[in-house]
Amino acid sequence: MTRTPNLTALPYFEATARRGSLTRAAEELSVSPSAVSQQIRALEQDLGVKLFRRTGRNLSLTLDGEMLAQTTGTALRMLSEAQAHLGRSHSTGRLNLRVSPSFGVRWLAPRLSDFLTLHPDLDIRVDAAPDPTDFDREVMDLDIRYGRGDWPGLHVQPLLDDFVLPLASPAYLAQLGDAPLHGARLIDTPRTLCQWDDWCLFHGVSGDMRRGSVLMDRSSMALQLACDGAGVVLDSLVLAGPELSAGQLVPVMPHLAALQYSAYFALCPDRFVTRRPVRLFLDWMATQAAAHKAQTLSLLTLHGMTAVPLD
Repeated sequence: MTRTPNLTALPYFEATARRGSLTRAAEELSVSPSAVSQQIRALEQDLGVKLFRRTGRNLSLTLDGEMLAQTTGTALRMLSEAQAHLGRSHSTGRLNLRVSPSFGVRWLAPRLSDFLTLHPDLDIRVDAAPDPTDFDREVMDLDIRYGRGDWPGLHVQPLLDDFVLPLASPAYLAQLGDAPLHGARLIDTPRTLCQWDDWCLFHGVSGDMRRGSVLMDRSSMALQLACDGAGVVLDSLVLAGPELSAGQLVPVMPHLAALQYSAYFALCPDRFVTRRPVRLFLDWMATQAAAHKAQTLSLLTLHGMTAVPLD
C-alpha cells in the first residue's frame, strides 16, 4: 500500500469493517448501502488491493483490510477526540496546563483559587508530570517547567527565581555544633539545579561534611524528611517557603547568602501565546511571581539573610 488512500472513503471502510455489513454501516452513516459499496470499491481501486472477501451477503476482511482497519480506527478516534477538545476549548475558554509535580502541589495549588476567582469563565485542567510536554503530540496549552530555560523551538518565558539555602528543623540544628554542616546528614535531591557541591564551592565551604546522606527523588519528600529532623536539606524557598515561615525549618548558616537564579519557566509554541487563556494565566503568574519574590526577600531579611545571584 504505497498510494495515499482516499480520505473520503475511509469512514465508510471503517464503519463496514467494524459492523461487518454494508447495510449496518449504511444505517450508522445515514447513507444507502450502494453509497457505502461505491466508496469501498473506489478505495480498493486507489490502493490496488482487496479489502473484503465477499461470500453472498457476508463480508470478512482480507489481510490488507485488517491492517488498514487497525490504523483507520485509531486515526478516526484521535480525530474525533481532537475535534471534541477543540470545540470545548473554543466554547468555554479552557486552559490545559502541565506543571512539575512538586511545584504544582506546593506552590501553584495554594494560589490557584485566586486565578479561578478572577476568571470564572475559564475551565482549567492541570496535569502534574515530571517530563515536559510534547506539544506536537499532546493536547496541552502551556507547561510550567523547572530547569535552565533551554527548550529550543518553544516560547520560553521566565517566571520564578529560586532562592536556595540549607535548612533543618530547629531540633536537628540544636544537635549540631559551631560548624553545623560538618557531621550533619545531608539530604540530596538530584533534580535540583543547585547541588551541595555548587553551594559549597560558591561559599568556600570545604572539609569532610558528610556523616551520612539521603537521596530523595522529589523535593517534597526531602523537605518532609528535614522537617522530621533527619538532616539538612538544600532546597528552594519556592517550595520550602511555608515551612520556613511556620518555623518548621530554619536556616542552618544564616550568615551565608541564599543563592538566587532563574529556575521556573513557562513553555509553549510561539503561536499559543496569543490564546486568551494562556495570556491571562501568564499575566496572573507574573503578578503572583512578583508577590512571591517580595515575600521571600522579606522572609530572608527576617532571618538576617541576603540573596546573591548565582551565574
